[in-house]
Amino acid sequence: MTRTRYALVGAGHRAQLYVEAIAGPHAERAELAAICEPNPVRAALHRDRIVELGHPAPTLWTPDDLERMIDTERVDRVIITARDDLHAPLIVRALDAGADVVVEKPLTIDAPSAAAIEDAVDRTGGSVVLTFNYRYSPRNSALRQVIQDGRIGRVTSVDFSWMLDTKHGADYFRRWHREKQHSGGLLVHKASHHFDLVNWWLRDAPARVFASGGLRFYGAENARARRLGERPARGTHDGDHDPFELDLRDDERLRSLYLDAEAHDGYLRDRDVFGEGITIEDNLALVVDYASGATLSYSLNAHAPWEGYRVAVNGTEGRAELDVVERGAVLADEGLHPVLDPSAVADTGARSLRPQGERLLVQRHWEDAAEVEIDGGHGGHGGGDELLLADVFVGPGDDPLERPAGWTDGVRSIAVGIAGNLSLATGAPVLTSDLGIRLLES
Repeated sequence: MTRTRYALVGAGHRAQLYVEAIAGPHAERAELAAICEPNPVRAALHRDRIVELGHPAPTLWTPDDLERMIDTERVDRVIITARDDLHAPLIVRALDAGADVVVEKPLTIDAPSAAAIEDAVDRTGGSVVLTFNYRYSPRNSALRQVIQDGRIGRVTSVDFSWMLDTKHGADYFRRWHREKQHSGGLLVHKASHHFDLVNWWLRDAPARVFASGGLRFYGAENARARRLGERPARGTHDGDHDPFELDLRDDERLRSLYLDAEAHDGYLRDRDVFGEGITIEDNLALVVDYASGATLSYSLNAHAPWEGYRVAVNGTEGRAELDVVERGAVLADEGLHPVLDPSAVADTGARSLRPQGERLLVQRHWEDAAEVEIDGGHGGHGGGDELLLADVFVGPGDDPLERPAGWTDGVRSIAVGIAGNLSLATGAPVLTSDLGIRLLES
C-alpha cells in the first residue's frame, strides 16, 4: 500500500494528536515526511517523538519554505495546526503548491480570508478538510440521529449554553487566543465548534446574527474593579500561586513545548489572565436565525465553576434535551491537574457532587420523556477523536449522519462568529449574506 505523505504545519500542543495517529494506528497508510514550524524546540520535540515511535525522522522546515518543502518532500497533504490567523494564508499557499489540506478549526477568523480560501479552492480544485471532532462524539451523533429521524418533528428553535470553567476557560486568556486579531475571539476560535454542531444537527445555514457580550471577568480592568491587588505578569514564578495561575514547570509537556522554547520566539504561554492587553470577550450571547426559519439562542461563559453544555431542541412534535458535564468542579487544591481541557480526556477524576456524564432525553407531545441510549463515548472529546482520525487518514465511508466536514462547513461555522463580532462592534444584527463570502450567498 502506498502511504500518503503528510507535512505538519504548526507544532504546538494540538499537533500531538496527529503525530501519535500517523506514527501509531494509521502508520500503514500515512507517513510524516516534514514538520513546518518556526520554533526549533517545538519542531524537534515532535520529530523526536516520531523517531521514538520507530519511524524515520521528518525533515524540519520554516513557514517561509512551505512551497519548497511540499515540492522537495513530495507532500500529498498538509495538516495545519498553526495560530488561527495564519490558517488562511497557509491553506492558500499549500493549495497553490499542489497539496491538499487538513486544518484544525476554525477555518480562518474573518470574511476576507474566508473568501481567499474560496478563491484558492476554485483555482486549484484542491481539498480542504475541517477536523470538527465534536460531530463524532457519540452523544452529539445521537442528537443528530434523533432530529434526522423526525422524532421531534420540524425544528423550530434551539437553546444552547456552553460553560467553560475557571481552569479551561481561563486558559484562553493566558495564550495568544486572548488577542482577537489572532483568534477572532471565542466566538470564532471556540464557538465555531458549537455553531458547526447546530448547523450540522439542523442541516441548515445561518442567515442573521445578533450578538451581545463583553470582557466582564478576566482582564486588568475587572481585576482593579474587584481589587485583586498586585499580580505577577506570568504564572511561572517562585512563591505562592493562586488558582488562576499556570506554572509551566508543573507539567513536563507544557514545559518542553513552551517554557524551554521561549528563547527562540518570546512566546509566553502562561500570561496572567487578569493582565493588560486582553481584547476578547468572556461572556457572550447570540440570537441566530436560520434559513429554514429556526432560531438559535446561544450563550458562552468562560469563568463557570463547572464545564459542559446543555442543548434543548424544540420541534413541532416535541423536544430533545442533551446535558453534558465534562468536569463537575474546579477545586482550589488540585493545581494544574486534572488536565486543562476536560473534553480531551475520557475521565478527569474530578471530585464533585455534579458527576461527569451525559444524558439525552426525548419527549414528544402527549408522552412522557424517554432516555436515548448513547453508544460509546470513551476517549478524547467524548469519543470523537478516534472516529475523526479514522475518517482523516483512512477516508470516510458511508456515513448516514454525514459527519466528515469540508471547507464549506468550516465557512458556515465561522460565519456565525464573524457576523457576531460585527454585531458586537455595531450593536446591530448582521446578515451572513452581507459578509462577502460567496458560499453563504448561494
